[in-house]
Amino acid sequence: MPTTSATSNGPWDAKLQQFHGGQDWHMDNFIEDFSVTTNAFGMPESAKTAAVQAVSQGHHYPPADQEPARSSLAHFLWPADFEAEQGRLILGNGASELIDLIIRMAPAGTWKPGPFQTQYKEYERSARNNGFEMLAADSSDKANVCCLVNPCNPTGDYLELSEVKSWISNNVLPGGYVLIDESMQPWHSPEFRQHSLLSQHEYIRSLYREQGISVFIMHSWTKLWCCTGLRLGSVVCPTADHMRAIKKSQVPWSVNIVALAFLNAVVSDEKYLQKTWQMTPLWRQQSIDQLSARFPTWEFFGRSFLSWIWVDTKSEDVAERAIELARAAGVPVRSGRPGYNLPTFVRVAVRDPAKFSVLLGAWKLL
Repeated sequence: MPTTSATSNGPWDAKLQQFHGGQDWHMDNFIEDFSVTTNAFGMPESAKTAAVQAVSQGHHYPPADQEPARSSLAHFLWPADFEAEQGRLILGNGASELIDLIIRMAPAGTWKPGPFQTQYKEYERSARNNGFEMLAADSSDKANVCCLVNPCNPTGDYLELSEVKSWISNNVLPGGYVLIDESMQPWHSPEFRQHSLLSQHEYIRSLYREQGISVFIMHSWTKLWCCTGLRLGSVVCPTADHMRAIKKSQVPWSVNIVALAFLNAVVSDEKYLQKTWQMTPLWRQQSIDQLSARFPTWEFFGRSFLSWIWVDTKSEDVAERAIELARAAGVPVRSGRPGYNLPTFVRVAVRDPAKFSVLLGAWKLL
């Protein structure tokens, strides 16, 4: 079981680490984890089978070129022209490894987050650790390095492509780096690529050619395919030279043989994605309807396709009690207090209605 101390949030060292959800799954009464933004359908069976089989190869080193998993992911990202673009793609031990590698090689100076109330904090943590001067989200100054989480975890805010491009123009200095985290973008719809910077090859090339602005498209694949324990991330770099610069600093065999086997298999599981696109919005709206009926003063945020609900309970005491009751019932939710400093908020994952009924039952005592 995780230990706590005066300098920790559960297993997290509050002085050194950024708080995240997903640490309560080993409770004796655990039923479902509502504190993380993973897919409600769990790990795809075909990919899980491939990962289990790969354990038998655990006495070998993983392939140093990350193949064939890297090419398979490239084909998933760009079905029509993956061969021309895959030289810009590299895998990492979760997106967090790649975030830190890119910020370490970014131009020194100022750092700025996206325009939302808050966002995923590992970008800020890495920037602080690497000596960047922090600018506020609403600062009128442009920055050397900007990081936009879109769709935004946890707030659920979302910018369309034209809005993303406008934000980049208004916030990034010439010669700067901009990291666009599209980890939750694939939930959008079967047409997610058309709404993503993945489709904007010429825009990204021209931005680098004309202004020296480097656009990095980040993905954590552990949410869409519910494999947080395997640690899988990727980045699409503006050029192959940027990719090689990351590879030069990345430790060898960063992605293990089990995770590579999982990724190589999961990108072909179209049925899993189809049910994700079909059911996630339905279950999300059902959850909101039931919560709003019971708690009419609560406010719910986020686009309909997202895998979580950002909830403002309007009360710090109510939020704390909701967190306590959920954990006691074996269905933990994510507090908005640690990291985000939004103590009236909780984040609730979209889950199967039968599992959600347990959470709703636990909150009868609110």
